[in-house]
Amino acid sequence: MTGASVPSKRNPSSTSSAEVKVTAAKGRPMLSWVGKRPLRRVKAFPAQHVETFDPSGDAATRSGEVWADWPSAYPRGGLLFHGDNKEVLAHLLANGFRGKVDLIYIDPPFDSGADYVRRVSLRGHKGAAKLDGESYTLGEQIQYEDIWANDNYLQFMYERLLLLRELLRPGGVLYLHLDTNRSYVLRSVLDEVFGLDGFRNEVIWQRTTAHSDTRGRFGEIHDVLLCYSTGTAPTFHPAHVDYSEEYRESHYSLVEPGSGRRYRLGDMTAPGPRPNLEYEWRGVKPPAGRCWAVNIDRMSKYEAEGRLVYSATGMPQYKRYLDEMAGVPIQDVWTDIPPVNPMAGEKLGFPTQKPEGLLERLTRVSSDRGDLVLDAFVGSGTTSSVAQRLGRRWIGCDINKGAIQTTSKRLQDVIDAQLADGQEALIEDQAPAPPAQLSFSTWRVNDYDLQIQHNEAVNLACEHLGVERTRTDRFFDGTLGKSLVKITPFTHPLSPADLEEVRTELEARPEEDRNVVVVCLGIEIAAQAWLEDWNRLRRGKNTINRIDPIELRTDERYGSFMAHEPATAKVGISRADGIIRVAIEDFISPSIFKRLAEQTGVVRPKIDDWRAMVDSVMIDTSYDGKVFDINLSDVPERKTDLVEGSYELPMPKRRKKTMVAVKITDMLGEEVLVTKQV
Repeated sequence: MTGASVPSKRNPSSTSSAEVKVTAAKGRPMLSWVGKRPLRRVKAFPAQHVETFDPSGDAATRSGEVWADWPSAYPRGGLLFHGDNKEVLAHLLANGFRGKVDLIYIDPPFDSGADYVRRVSLRGHKGAAKLDGESYTLGEQIQYEDIWANDNYLQFMYERLLLLRELLRPGGVLYLHLDTNRSYVLRSVLDEVFGLDGFRNEVIWQRTTAHSDTRGRFGEIHDVLLCYSTGTAPTFHPAHVDYSEEYRESHYSLVEPGSGRRYRLGDMTAPGPRPNLEYEWRGVKPPAGRCWAVNIDRMSKYEAEGRLVYSATGMPQYKRYLDEMAGVPIQDVWTDIPPVNPMAGEKLGFPTQKPEGLLERLTRVSSDRGDLVLDAFVGSGTTSSVAQRLGRRWIGCDINKGAIQTTSKRLQDVIDAQLADGQEALIEDQAPAPPAQLSFSTWRVNDYDLQIQHNEAVNLACEHLGVERTRTDRFFDGTLGKSLVKITPFTHPLSPADLEEVRTELEARPEEDRNVVVVCLGIEIAAQAWLEDWNRLRRGKNTINRIDPIELRTDERYGSFMAHEPATAKVGISRADGIIRVAIEDFISPSIFKRLAEQTGVVRPKIDDWRAMVDSVMIDTSYDGKVFDINLSDVPERKTDLVEGSYELPMPKRRKKTMVAVKITDMLGEEVLVTKQV
């Protein structure tokens, strides 16, 4: 693979307020459910640029009409977002993508189960642990069991469909992929969001062959694709499938000597009279009431090309070659695209992975080269991968870090292959065309890694709050309205020591009469008391130097700003008698606990065995600090199995000392690397 994924600190500035307005749904009929509420506004959080893959420096050279209105804050390439898709869609709306997406494909959860955006899968038999105050096992809470109320599912989908509609351009197309359990209700939701005029098709995709159903009903072998658009003239390129062998034999039974091409004969007359088509050809005239189908110049052309065959009476007939026919126009029942074969090269281990052939058809039919394709449930990255290969621009997002990692690797492979092919995407039935881009970048939305330079954390906070930066002030970071703003380091909660620094700075500026806003993540109890004491004498209309905090995670106006807490592990690594012993004593993934806590019905998630959070353990007994060589890999075959946790490996030969590295990956794809020299 050429080109490395490199970290970046680029961060787009929001082009609108922190809240995004959403147009109300006005379509009929309107489905009702308990707790239904319109989505009038949604909070938009900033994006943190995490990584860039641009092995050829492509982003800086991209130009042309399709990139003319691309938001300047983003590099000209694919965009992969890690975050809750509701928050990612709001971010896109606030940052220049409203009305610019040409095609949307989404494959959300089919069954009730759980909020896909907060999905977590744990290892262990039946979830391994019980939740306090709940009768369900932890596994049942998070693995698509029928415990998530239908009403919550409908609200979840309703909000996201409203946001997706705002992103579509006039004439843009959306495909919603479902099974029979939810398609009938979500069609009503789509009618409300897009209006009845927005409906285009209900496509039936046969995803498997016939089988017996032991539940006393017909076997379910199809999914449903609901297609809606935002305009009266959506992009649509008719697609065709090959004729059946029976049809070829019966309708194209003639074979041309020499070339071996199959053909059929077509009538060269048409209903008349039409003066310019009434002439004598090789001494023959059309029958009464009819004329020739083409003018004499076209007839002569066909003659010169050998396309005419003459009957015994001298009547010309036209050769229609089978290999020139497009095939049978595709209708709304698709039986020719198989599911992902377990043995296929594209199989990536995602249970809901869809075949590339399905996405290729949708992309070709409903978009043009250079169009922008969006998938808000990116999963294994099939949509983005197909869009990259077919010369489209693309945006993908997912809450699951493992999905982001899988998609990133898949796209890197596609781009590397395109670069190796001379920057041409060779598409089966189309002429070679340059890819829309040969790079992509990865971003976080509201799940920020704040273990970074303070300046970058300040930029994120200022963008979120709408702070106007003051680059010339050595202490304060900017202004919010008429107040000065100080952003304290996010590595610790606001403390009295931080506030004393603000007091000292104000005392050094005796003419400064503005109030101060202190931005933080968390507030110590002692700091609360300090603030109450400071502000006790600073009340009233004309007060000066009042200090008010904004706690980014809980403030009613600006709350829900999420800092990413990395997973941690306690690992014992020792050596004795030529044996290296590794014992994982504990593992904690704050991200998993956070996702569980945010799911409907979950109260104080408790995991009795840390191994339920671990997907795999890998060990390198001679780690060089750069390349991780796997000497032991513990990846349980079944989801009900747990990693061992304790391991013994031989000491590398001819080594007095060695660096042992243990890589632990959780069920969200986050990695922890622990090293020790023994």
